[in-house]
Amino acid sequence: MNQWKNFTKGFIKENPVFVLLLGMCPTLGTTGTAINGLGMGLATTFVLVMSNLVVSLIKNLIPDKVRIPAFIVVIATFVTIVEMVMQAYLPSLYESLGLFIPLIVVNCIVLGRAEAFASKNNVKSSVIDGAGIGLGFAFALTILGSVRELLGSGKVFDITIYPENYGMLIFILAPGAFIALGYIIAVINRLNKKNA
Repeated sequence: MNQWKNFTKGFIKENPVFVLLLGMCPTLGTTGTAINGLGMGLATTFVLVMSNLVVSLIKNLIPDKVRIPAFIVVIATFVTIVEMVMQAYLPSLYESLGLFIPLIVVNCIVLGRAEAFASKNNVKSSVIDGAGIGLGFAFALTILGSVRELLGSGKVFDITIYPENYGMLIFILAPGAFIALGYIIAVINRLNKKNA
């Protein structure tokens, strides 16, 4: 049961975007569309799960003085794998996400989970934690991307909901990310206060 709580906390109590406000650079930069948000979220989830797994396995072999650099090397390895696979099999998504894929290496969510959780827990708990936080991040990016795409172009996942000429261009542009995220966080905070 405790494992399930570790998994669900990334969606609800410790959602990296809506509650902890971590990883704002890719959150605001890649969520112009729902597919970009989902792609970035799943790429980050893979890196989180795999880096948590490896960090948990090698935690006792790494001296304290080089702990953080060692974690960054582990994370960079999985980011490189994601980048190469995405470039080979999803070139349009790779082009769309651009520089944000290599920046997963320095995403505070990934390094934070490696340092705060995986380096102190067993492999199973670390993998579950990485999956929960990663999928919570993917969920948040997909929701934000869907809202921005719907309000900006009248589409969600490229499916037309209403004519594009009724869309508000600001939501596709950078300021729209701040506006949409602010309103989503306000709604979530309101719901959390109501349920408390």
